[in-house]
Amino acid sequence: MPVGRVGMVVHEGREEAVSAAEAVRRWCAARDVPAVDIDVWRDDEPRHGGREEAEAAGNPDLIVTLGGDGTFLRGARIAAACDAAVLGVDLGRVGFLTEVAAAGVEDALDAVHEGRALLEERMTLTLRASRPLELPEGMEALLRYGRGPALPPPHLRPGDPQDVGWGVALDVTALNDVVFEKLARDRQASLAVYLGGRLFASYSADAVVAATPTGSTAYSFAAGGPVVSPHVDAVVFTPVAPHMVFDRTLVVAPDEVVAVRVLPHSGRVAVSIDGQLRGVLDPGDWVAVYAAPRRLRLVRLGPTDFYGRLRERFRLADAPAAAADGQAPPLYRPDGPVPPDLAHLRLPPHPGDG
Repeated sequence: MPVGRVGMVVHEGREEAVSAAEAVRRWCAARDVPAVDIDVWRDDEPRHGGREEAEAAGNPDLIVTLGGDGTFLRGARIAAACDAAVLGVDLGRVGFLTEVAAAGVEDALDAVHEGRALLEERMTLTLRASRPLELPEGMEALLRYGRGPALPPPHLRPGDPQDVGWGVALDVTALNDVVFEKLARDRQASLAVYLGGRLFASYSADAVVAATPTGSTAYSFAAGGPVVSPHVDAVVFTPVAPHMVFDRTLVVAPDEVVAVRVLPHSGRVAVSIDGQLRGVLDPGDWVAVYAAPRRLRLVRLGPTDFYGRLRERFRLADAPAAAADGQAPPLYRPDGPVPPDLAHLRLPPHPGDG
């Protein structure tokens, strides 16, 4: 895809990110490609929704993030609003979403511009709610303590007044997860959870998480949920510290809705989207989480080795007993042509392939 306009999200607190951003600017200047910084944090200015950021930046067709996965998520919310591709430069600690090291950013931009890069699509989530999300007065000042400005509550998507029974459509996209968690330490969140429109169970818990497969390695995993391949479409529902015997994760189909209703005598419930607090629910409020029509496009320089990255990032170690019985080869890929009954599968490349 020839690059027409670049938006940059830079982790300003990291010197290497600022330096890599200069390399992106030089690359763009050499090719007369406009480049603009987006989601810039200034203490005297509020942050803006993804659509506002995208329009102010001229709707770039490529967003480059320079930082870790948190910086990538900042860029992803804007990319989802303007259907841009996202290239993540890895300057963080985990790096599940980012793709290239800072030293390789110009080569990566060349690959995108010359059509040699791959675009990997990821499922995202969006929301409808019983009312627009709001933050209580004084909440933003608390959130800003020691951090940058908070994101505003999501705007509403245009809708038909006849849809009112289905809730208001929120103009927001989650790449990782939507989290409903108790706001006060001494009050549990009491939440009725509906799957596919039917009450599944009412939970008294610290939180419940609705995650994408991409987000299955984030909060959902920390709460005991499974790792789900990003090539799968599904919604991963995980309760966090529930006060009940059934504490298991459910993996539901991508065309099924996960809805959460705050019970009448529950404490207030915070709604976080990709790690950012975006609103607070009162008893009686509800939110429905479901697969968004639009998918996020991630720039990849080659086929994604998700399981290799999982092993590396989580520093997985082989069982000592297994290691004593011999060393396993790092890759299973026999020589010779792929048999016809395996030709439709996602197989590792042959070691001899370029």
